[in-house]
Amino acid sequence: MRIKVCGMKYPENMEQVSQLMPDYMGFIFWEPSSRYFTGPIPELPEPIGKVGVFVDASISFILEKVKDLNLNLVQLHGGEPPEYCTSLRQELKRLAGPERKIEIVKAIAVGQSFSFGDLHPYEGKVDYFLFDSKGPLPGGNGFAFDWKLLEGYDLQTPFFLSGGIGIAEVENLRNFMGTSLAKKCHAIDVNSAFEMQPGLKDPGQLQTFIEKIRL
Repeated sequence: MRIKVCGMKYPENMEQVSQLMPDYMGFIFWEPSSRYFTGPIPELPEPIGKVGVFVDASISFILEKVKDLNLNLVQLHGGEPPEYCTSLRQELKRLAGPERKIEIVKAIAVGQSFSFGDLHPYEGKVDYFLFDSKGPLPGGNGFAFDWKLLEGYDLQTPFFLSGGIGIAEVENLRNFMGTSLAKKCHAIDVNSAFEMQPGLKDPGQLQTFIEKIRL
């Protein structure tokens, strides 16, 4: 099972977490966030994908960060419409060239009023969805949503599963991965449940989680 550790902020902590070899590490480029990241990203092991998280940012700002930090994925965590995703994909393709693909992740807030119908316009315009808990913040609200709300997901786009996931969810995750829906689950996204303070992850807790998940 692929694992993404999001909301990384401190270079030394990034190096500690990178030793656990998560599949992705996420960096938030939304200034109001307590996990807002500035500065260079330390050199990470080659297999780890670098994900830039943006909230209603201009395409030019995203392209600047992708170029400067050599990002592999762009995660859109605001109200970006499908047309924006199309334009961004075209610009990322120009920037990357024929030898490289920079993928797009569109975050979707899941609450009781969640409808799959809202996702159809994004099909073919993004590479992944990311299902997160609906709350006061664009992300990092620290609690899980009811994964049963995803039952009946019939779109082709694979997804990241996010929203307050911690060690307490290991058994539920194992059960989830035994369902037919798991075939479309590209990765598990973790963040606030493993923090000692915003942006500072507990490597020991993360190691325990990753070992349990990858059994």
